[in-house]
Amino acid sequence: MRTQKELMDYIYKYQRHFYDPSRRLFLFGRDRMLDLVDLEGDEKVLEIGCGTARNLIRLAKKHPSLRLYGIDASKEMLRTARKKAKNYEIKLFYTLAEEFDYDKNTDFDIVFFSYSLSMIPEWKRVLEDALRNLRKGGALYIVDFWDQREMPAWFGYMLRKWLSLFHVRFKPKLLKYLQLLDFYKEITLEIIPVYKRYSYIAMVKKV
Repeated sequence: MRTQKELMDYIYKYQRHFYDPSRRLFLFGRDRMLDLVDLEGDEKVLEIGCGTARNLIRLAKKHPSLRLYGIDASKEMLRTARKKAKNYEIKLFYTLAEEFDYDKNTDFDIVFFSYSLSMIPEWKRVLEDALRNLRKGGALYIVDFWDQREMPAWFGYMLRKWLSLFHVRFKPKLLKYLQLLDFYKEITLEIIPVYKRYSYIAMVKKV
């Protein structure tokens, strides 16, 4: 049985070569999420599950003074990320999200997940760690697949079957967990649907 890192390398060993152009076809809402991030230009920003560093590079182009960090569980994806990001000040780490060393990299202003939480088995622990290491008033952003409830049933069924081949699954408990934190005033939460609940953007602010 493969470890999580081995599984990620197995999935992305070849996909990394065409990942960015192919994902434009179905990873909707990524740029919209990035545009919603409230930045002054010098914040410390972490992407968990950065893949090819596509999102971090987009931020670096718009805000060169940002302190940008990315982690990913796939050594193969990071090979591509390091090539693409070589002209930018982006620090990349090969690690599982559950094992990221926050003791050496603390007090982030912004943390975001772009279609990565749906692939992380220990999503709750990862979210808790991310929130704990956000500064007070910092923000966390998520864009990921939702339940497709407002779309034809056959489409949602086929999408979920196809995504399961890549170990991608919508986790209803994730949003319920965030709503519970919002209820107890530990965060403020806003959820924005993307194309008839194909996916969602969650904007979380640490109180």
